[in-house]
Amino acid sequence: MNQVNEPTLDGGVVHKTGIGARIRAWFLTGLVIAGPLAVTGSLVWWFVDTIDNWVKPLVPPTLWPDTYLPIRVPGIGVILAFVGLTLLGFLAANLAGRTLIKLGETILDRMPVVRGLYKSVKQIFETIFSQSGTSFRRVGLVEFPGKGMWTIVFISAPPAGSVANALPGGEEHVSVFLPCTPNPTTGFYFFLPVADVIEIAMSPDDAAKLIMSAGLIQPETQTALGMLAESARKQKALEVGRVA
Repeated sequence: MNQVNEPTLDGGVVHKTGIGARIRAWFLTGLVIAGPLAVTGSLVWWFVDTIDNWVKPLVPPTLWPDTYLPIRVPGIGVILAFVGLTLLGFLAANLAGRTLIKLGETILDRMPVVRGLYKSVKQIFETIFSQSGTSFRRVGLVEFPGKGMWTIVFISAPPAGSVANALPGGEEHVSVFLPCTPNPTTGFYFFLPVADVIEIAMSPDDAAKLIMSAGLIQPETQTALGMLAESARKQKALEVGRVA
């Protein structure tokens, strides 16, 4: 039986024999191509459908294209939400808009339960979506869960108020978020001395991919994390030696 060479997606060559091996190679190649497209399409469709369902009850039926068409047109809610949020931001930038927002916040501030909830959610949104902020836009390495074991963290803001005053040692601290694999939306949030957090030249997107894939997707343009961790360890050892 003749041997055949099947090219792979990464440019390599796999040596296979027989029609069965060819079919298997073709199937796996098709799966690698179609799988990401199917998952991406499903996520996009879920997002569009969710936004449409949120926006549709807020729009009069006479303004919804589905009323006049025999088929459902997806994405209208996403467009309306984008236009509405953009107009809201435009109005908020004007004096009249700021006055109305301040009036609404004053009313919310008089509601005992709603007041705390609104302020907390607003602070989170301002921190995450602030164009000038640096929270969760920097990536670092910390020794966790033990000595010599390094893991990726997202660097947040320094502690303030009573938390900063209660932290021992008199050192400058910073708060970090340590995400879990494969779901980076869960993890641990804790405070560390600034000297124990080593900031690395990696984008949050690359760090998230590395965490979610459990190391299968390595950043293409970054230095290996093992080398960074080893360099950091040696640097810390030198610093400790100088202090001693």
